Amino acid sequence: MSRREDLPAAFDEPVFAEPWQAEAFAMTVALHDKGLFSWREWADALSAEVKKPGAAADGHDYYEHWLAALESLLSAKGVAGRVEVDTLAAAWERAAHATPHGKPILLENDPQLDRGR
Repeated sequence: MSRREDLPAAFDEPVFAEPWQAEAFAMTVALHDKGLFSWREWADALSAEVKKPGAAADGHDYYEHWLAALESLLSAKGVAGRVEVDTLAAAWERAAHATPHGKPILLENDPQLDRGR
């Protein structure tokens, strides 16, 4: 049995630096589990993003590439195009700015939301 002091130094560090990284990871796994893409397709999409010029040598932008790969696959599969993704991202950004500190960010907080639907 291993002892705690035998574990790597980074063992106690969080796996994800930001909540959105965990959410992107979870969405990717869920969409794969639903059969939207194979792991080979995912690996190819992520590899293409990571290999693009301008990627950080230390990998601090890894989950930005992860998210770009996911968006690329969603577009390629006809699930959500770039315009749809960008529109929804902008709505979440507005909702975040309109939400009081300490309150949950809800898309309904977007001041530009069409409430007449």
